[in-house]
Amino acid sequence: MFSTDPVVRVKEASIFQEHNTVLKEISFEIEKGEFVFIVGRTGSGKSSLLKTLYADLPLRLGEISVAGLNIRALKASQVPLLRRKVGIIFQDFQLLPDRTVAENLNFVMQATGWKDKARMKNRLAEVLMQVGLGAVEKKMPHQLSGGEQQRIVIARALINEPLILIADEPTGNLDPEVSTGIMKIFQQINKSGTAILMATHSYGLIRKFPARVLKCEEGKLLDSNTDKFELKSEDDF
Repeated sequence: MFSTDPVVRVKEASIFQEHNTVLKEISFEIEKGEFVFIVGRTGSGKSSLLKTLYADLPLRLGEISVAGLNIRALKASQVPLLRRKVGIIFQDFQLLPDRTVAENLNFVMQATGWKDKARMKNRLAEVLMQVGLGAVEKKMPHQLSGGEQQRIVIARALINEPLILIADEPTGNLDPEVSTGIMKIFQQINKSGTAILMATHSYGLIRKFPARVLKCEEGKLLDSNTDKFELKSEDDF
C-alpha cells in the first residue's frame, strides 16, 4: 500500500558530537518528493545530524524515523535495509580507486543483495544514463574529472531507488559551473519523486535553486517554512 507518511520524521531529538550536544530537542519532517537544503557553520551539527539520519551516529535522545524505520530502535542487522532506502552522497566521492565504474556500482549491488546478472546490467545502464554518463562504465575513477566522479557517486546512490538522497556537501570540491550541472541532476531526480536533503556551504546554489532551508545555529534548527531568517552571504553558513 502506498504510504503518505513523511520520509523523515524527527521529534525532539538531540544530536551529539561525541559527548557534546550540538543540536538540542529539534523537530522537523521531510515529505516524500521534497527538496530541502541544510546549512550551518562548521561545527553547528549539520553533518552529525545527517550521520544520525543514516545510522552512522547513534541517536541517544528523541525520536527519528527515516523511510519508515525507527532509527533509535534500529539493530545493526537492519542498517543495510536502511541504506537501501537512503542514498548517501559524500563530498569526497569514496569511489574504490582500483575498480572500474561498473565494478564500483556492481560492488554496491552485490553488497545490497542483487544477484540477477541481467537485472544488474540493466540497472547499471539506467543509473549511468540518469546522470548523463552512459559511456564510462569501463573507465577507472582517476580517468574521470571531479564532476564526472560526483555523477558516478550519485548513480551509485540511486541504484536501489531510494526514497531519499542525503547529500553532504556534494558540490564542495567542484567549481561553480560543474556544481550547477550536479544541481540540475539533483533537480531531475527530485522531479521523479525522490526526496533530497542536501547540506551545502554555497549561498550561490541556494539563490540559484531556491528550496526549503533548514539552518543549524547555536544548538537550534531553524526552518524556512516556519521561522524567519535571512541568508545574505556565505558568512551566514
